[in-house]
Amino acid sequence: MRRGGLWHPRLLTVVAAMGHGDLLVVADPGLPVPPGVEVIDLVVSRGEPGLLTVLRPVLGELVIEAATMAEELTDEALSAAVRASLGDVPLELVGHEELKARTAHARAVVRTGEDTPYANIVLRAGVPF
Repeated sequence: MRRGGLWHPRLLTVVAAMGHGDLLVVADPGLPVPPGVEVIDLVVSRGEPGLLTVLRPVLGELVIEAATMAEELTDEALSAAVRASLGDVPLELVGHEELKARTAHARAVVRTGEDTPYANIVLRAGVPF
């Protein structure tokens, strides 16, 4: 058993297998997932687990070189918390339709129970050196 960090077996496997430039999407349950993209569904109930509850341990396991969120996300508290969690990782804001198009190239989409509209983030893997 792991001491801490990410414990979900499938999510941990996907994160460990990611290479430089690979995409992982942490999403609300309403984000459409293109055919052929793996879905890791963590939804327990509306709001659970929240986006940050999933994002933070993922960030602890994966080197991120860039992130993308929809400019339509208007929840300032959630947006600020995501930015704080990313630290110095560059964050690009794009339209929701563009964000959805990018999910077609993701290794996986992780569905959370987050019930805030447009609460989706695309993470692009970096390298630790």
